[in-house]
Amino acid sequence: MRRYPPAHVSSFSFGPGPVSPALKALIGANVVLFVVQFFAPIVTDLLGLRPIFVVRTFWVWQLATYMFLHGGIFHIVFNMLALWMFGAELERIWGTRYFLKFYFVTGVGAGLLTVIFSLLPFGFAQQVYVSNIIGASGAIYGLLLAYALYFPDRPIYMYMVFPIPAKIFVAIMGAIAFFSSIGESGGTANATHLGGLAVGYLFLKSARMHPLSELKYRYLKWKINRVRKKFDVYSGGRADDWDHKVH
Repeated sequence: MRRYPPAHVSSFSFGPGPVSPALKALIGANVVLFVVQFFAPIVTDLLGLRPIFVVRTFWVWQLATYMFLHGGIFHIVFNMLALWMFGAELERIWGTRYFLKFYFVTGVGAGLLTVIFSLLPFGFAQQVYVSNIIGASGAIYGLLLAYALYFPDRPIYMYMVFPIPAKIFVAIMGAIAFFSSIGESGGTANATHLGGLAVGYLFLKSARMHPLSELKYRYLKWKINRVRKKFDVYSGGRADDWDHKVH
């Protein structure tokens, strides 16, 4: 006789899966500092990224601490939601250590590129030089890029309505960040967004092109081809695409 589950038992799944300990730590740190900002606004001045302070007084810690500050409830909610939605699956693929390394490299790298951008002799760059930049968006944009490279055709709902392939979504967001960063009225956060995309791409590309990794790949391919020749199996070529894991 076939058994059926009790009527009160049901299953429901939402999002990319459970929140890992690494994501809990990142989200928790952001939430704690957001509360601290509310009661002690001076924290925003000390830990937010001000390029003028990094250049003149060498407050280099701001290149990392700005990632954990936010300017409002919607700012932190959407950033943490994106961290979970895109970060959970990438962490499962990469492992926690590589995921955290990528997150901090892209976040700090985006901050550093923002400081460099602020030194350009243009009006839209000079306003960045004296601005206070906060938010995890630099690292989030890096995660978004990585997600698009691993899952290029997976739909992302832009504005929660329009399904767009991840690769197109990232291209749109990158274009918006670029043109906003060179506008007279924008540039503060958008320069950091663009920096996150650039650093994320270079990080993944450099990991894939690492000489030791390439040497290991060539050696493994040589051994596989030797075995294939023994059994008279045809060896296909190497597909040069992002389906291969970058690390």
